[in-house]
Amino acid sequence: MKTELTELPLDQVRTLLAVVDEGTFDAAAAALHVTPSAVSQRVKALEQRTGRVLLMRTKPVRPTESGEVVVRFARQLARLERDARAELGMSGAGEPTRVSIAVNADSLATWLLPALTRVRHEPRLCFELRREDETRTASLLREGQVMAAVTSSAEPVTGCSVRALGRMRYLPVANPDFAREHFGGPLREALVAAPTVAFDRSDDLQDAFVRRLRRGKGGAGPVRHFVPTSEGFAEAVAAGLGWGLVPEVQAEPLLQAGRLVHLAPDEALDVPLYWQQWKLDSPALAAVAEAVAEAAAVALRGAVTLRH
Repeated sequence: MKTELTELPLDQVRTLLAVVDEGTFDAAAAALHVTPSAVSQRVKALEQRTGRVLLMRTKPVRPTESGEVVVRFARQLARLERDARAELGMSGAGEPTRVSIAVNADSLATWLLPALTRVRHEPRLCFELRREDETRTASLLREGQVMAAVTSSAEPVTGCSVRALGRMRYLPVANPDFAREHFGGPLREALVAAPTVAFDRSDDLQDAFVRRLRRGKGGAGPVRHFVPTSEGFAEAVAAGLGWGLVPEVQAEPLLQAGRLVHLAPDEALDVPLYWQQWKLDSPALAAVAEAVAEAAAVALRGAVTLRH
């Protein structure tokens, strides 16, 4: 006989979150000031109640897909509890309001940080930024690791709202000497052989640009230099390590200074960006979302200008 699920006991939910955050049952027990046996019993009881395995007993412990749903609920519950305590004047002395955000490296290096400085800090905010590729930031949101994300995904994560921010434009550029050496012939052929700078092994921008020029065929060349910082990436291209797609806002000063040349002045690659966040009535999260949207309206192409 199937038992109807009527509620998720909060002590069990909080215990599951502690296990995920601490990585082991023993560490969670120490953090909660209970015995490891109590932690294990609470997790098992929650799994029995939900009828699902919620944790993979690895080292460190990892949530299953069902476990991620409960973890996300636990973090949202904690956020609402902190907001309620703040409104009731029950916050501990000096206790900040923490807002966790997943963001891609290029947004972090160009327009996001100035946006965060404009957020009103009453109650005081403490930002926790997680750098991740824009194609994978939504996964951190889905796992409950962050409250909001700058992402390239327009499909809202379950329990989240989504808002278009605009398009970040990337320009295909190279050092002038590098360009003379490697791009004497047709660009669409030369790009297949020329050394390339990529952010990391997940960076598909250069391949996507080459495939577009070649109508879906091939990709960037096999010689690739991986430079996993936004500023370092632009500097590596300017230094002549290879060609690459550099954010327009970073490329323009280098183009004007003669350190870069535009390989295809009529071509660029636009990456749409979206803001996704938990559907919570949280004043702190709302203030951050407003500041991010205002900054994106100025920094990104195709963004909607906000009116007050």
